[in-house]
Amino acid sequence: MTDALKRLSEEGVAIWLDDLSRKRITSGNLAELIDQQHVVGVTTNPTIFQKAISQGDGYDQQLSDLAARKVTVEEAIRMITTADVRDAADILRPVFDATGGQDGRVSIEVDPRLAHHTKATVAEAKQLAWLVDRPNTLIKIPATQAGLPAIAEVIGLGISVNVTLIFSLERYRAVMDAYLTGLEKAKERGLDLSEIHSVASFFVSRVDTEIDKRLNDLGTDEAKALRGKAALANARLAYQAYEEVFSSDRWTALESAGANKQRPLWASTGVKDPAYPDTLYVTELVAPNTVNTMPEATLEATDDHGEITGDTISGTYEQARADLDALERLGIGYDDVVQVLEDEGVEKFEASWNDLLKSTQAELERLAPSEG
Repeated sequence: MTDALKRLSEEGVAIWLDDLSRKRITSGNLAELIDQQHVVGVTTNPTIFQKAISQGDGYDQQLSDLAARKVTVEEAIRMITTADVRDAADILRPVFDATGGQDGRVSIEVDPRLAHHTKATVAEAKQLAWLVDRPNTLIKIPATQAGLPAIAEVIGLGISVNVTLIFSLERYRAVMDAYLTGLEKAKERGLDLSEIHSVASFFVSRVDTEIDKRLNDLGTDEAKALRGKAALANARLAYQAYEEVFSSDRWTALESAGANKQRPLWASTGVKDPAYPDTLYVTELVAPNTVNTMPEATLEATDDHGEITGDTISGTYEQARADLDALERLGIGYDDVVQVLEDEGVEKFEASWNDLLKSTQAELERLAPSEG
């Protein structure tokens, strides 16, 4: 039996786990995944933490202490989530050291309610970096219009960033521009560029979900033939954009000063449609210097039956462009789709954050000591 995850790693794809919980840390499961499944990073988001904290009793002791101190629910969430990220970062530290800081990373997201507020996002990113206090942390900032200047400012302060919720090629180019701007600011401030890292999280499966829904509504044979093609086409053209930007004169000047490339990260890689192979967004998005952050089910599926056949992105750009053009001809507007997805993405994370506030508040009340 072939070791698909090992092969994937050898092709230059960093395997990150899209999940974190206290149980995963304390049981030794995360260490086991690093040791046996080639996992070299972890990503979190408000939905992941909401699930972790609302299930089981792994957080009861800390919640009980926080309740005794009568902290606010917002402070409780920050203490809990940063504790998990700090512990995961410590477990991944050997990977961080072995890869010169490229991998061994753990991501934590700014409060999603700040997605449209630049200054508040910058302030929150600084606070999170200070609270976690680990060099192998990435602060997640959404690629909204307000997020772009925040990314440049935070990178300019020497804080490594995971840019999240990228759906469109135009916005991805703006993200790369913000990263380069941030590096230029950091250079002006005399910071060591070699210590600043970033990934750009380009969302995959949600693109097919939205476009397939519209294709199904059309119902023609031509429409049906395009199902399941948009997400891969979009991601592959993103990689083409990455290759262009990170071979430009502007980049070369920064690279000579020690800067690291901002790697494309394939996010939302769990397949939503059972009609498609469950490893589709892994095996078809293999290229050097990328990251694939997988939910555990996708990681296990890839390990079990993923077929890694080498680079599946280079040489696909013409077909990818043709697939997106075919959608436009059917009246499925790319710009409309990606804006809907960005708006939904922010709303979903906000909803998860609000659920997290509610469930944490309920736990604080349940565990609060009786007066006396």
